[in-house]
Amino acid sequence: MQLKDAKILVIDDDPDVLIALRLLLKSHVAEIAVEKKPSNLSAIISAKKFDVVILDMNFNGLVNTGNEGIFWLNKIKELSPETDVILITAYGDIELAIRSLKEGASDFIIKPWQNEKVIESVTEMVRKKKKPGAQIKQKAGDTRIVGESEEIKNVFAKIEKVAPTDANILILGENGTGKDLVARAIHDNSRRKNKPFVKVDVGALTSTLFESELFGYKKGAFTDAREDRKGRFEAANGGTLFLDEIGNISLRQQARLLTVLQNRTITPLGSNELVPIDIRLVCATNLKISELSDESKFRKDLIYRINTVDILMPPLRARGTDITLLTRYFLDLYAEKYGKGPFKTEKSFLEKLKKHPFPGNVRELQYVVERAVIMAEKSVLKDQDLSFSAIESVPDQQEMDDLRLETVEKNTILKVIDKNKGNISKSAKELGITRAALYRRLDKYDL
Repeated sequence: MQLKDAKILVIDDDPDVLIALRLLLKSHVAEIAVEKKPSNLSAIISAKKFDVVILDMNFNGLVNTGNEGIFWLNKIKELSPETDVILITAYGDIELAIRSLKEGASDFIIKPWQNEKVIESVTEMVRKKKKPGAQIKQKAGDTRIVGESEEIKNVFAKIEKVAPTDANILILGENGTGKDLVARAIHDNSRRKNKPFVKVDVGALTSTLFESELFGYKKGAFTDAREDRKGRFEAANGGTLFLDEIGNISLRQQARLLTVLQNRTITPLGSNELVPIDIRLVCATNLKISELSDESKFRKDLIYRINTVDILMPPLRARGTDITLLTRYFLDLYAEKYGKGPFKTEKSFLEKLKKHPFPGNVRELQYVVERAVIMAEKSVLKDQDLSFSAIESVPDQQEMDDLRLETVEKNTILKVIDKNKGNISKSAKELGITRAALYRRLDKYDL
């Protein structure tokens, strides 16, 4: 979908803000509507479907905590789950920004804003909308997973069978294969599709954060608990809870999770009250089932709870012609994003991609194609337009002598940290993992 076809709604009690955003956006989009009273949301959104809503976080002018904005954010997501919401506020509170994103906002901008930032944010939201014909549609109904290979068809067949049920699903696969897309497809094709879809990267949570993030807390439960807060289980009530990196949680965290799944209740920190929960659980891990079966690392009784059905997302190297389809999809995507193209490809371009092992899978292909589009000087792409970063390159012969997974991972981490001169944040980003996950690996290998 293109920005010129988009319908935008702006909700703010400041008429100057409404005028400014209407003047800024009217020449870029198909329709721009403005509204001062968020209480009119139901009628407005029921009458017309908007692609993006730009929503103020404070309306009463008395208490600028952003809570009112988050309330109306949740209301919008109830009325129209597919609508993207961009929150705006005069207060640059990073904690509030993170909270709003966790509640379902797509972006967060601060007044006074930069016009370029607003246009960029709206463009990004619209670009992500599903485009007819741009992706391979499968029976499972999720058009974001591109492919027609037998391996990916098997994935879609499983999604189609399990999505309408409430069975707990465990998604297996290497990093970068698209496990999060499978989780979303299961939700979108389930009876819970109009209820919340909540994702949590549990592998990155410390033991303290694990409790408060998943189960919530009461005001005064700990030093910084200034107000009651719902946990992710309660936020996902009625919908789907997606726990990513489930294989990386500790045995103590596993015990807490098992208790919740058995009793179907949670107890927020600082409370003795049992809160009933109704969620469909989807988990994902890059570990193999055989690794999860090691009881010194993972409880078997929890595996049985989370693994009613497992879905294996195949690595890109096993998906044959899907590389060509995905390349075409990403070329179109980034040509539109960067205002270039349309692009054609010579045979040498595709042949070079097909020969690459893609240890980073679809995520790696995506970044490779994006680089090619950014650096391209002509509309016909050749093999010379492709470049693979150091982390994607083939190791030298000496390193290849020891092909144990631990050795390869350790060497890769050392290379990337050295390349980034010890900067952990940059290294984690380049490796495609969180800072917490990188620290765990540094501890694991005693680096």
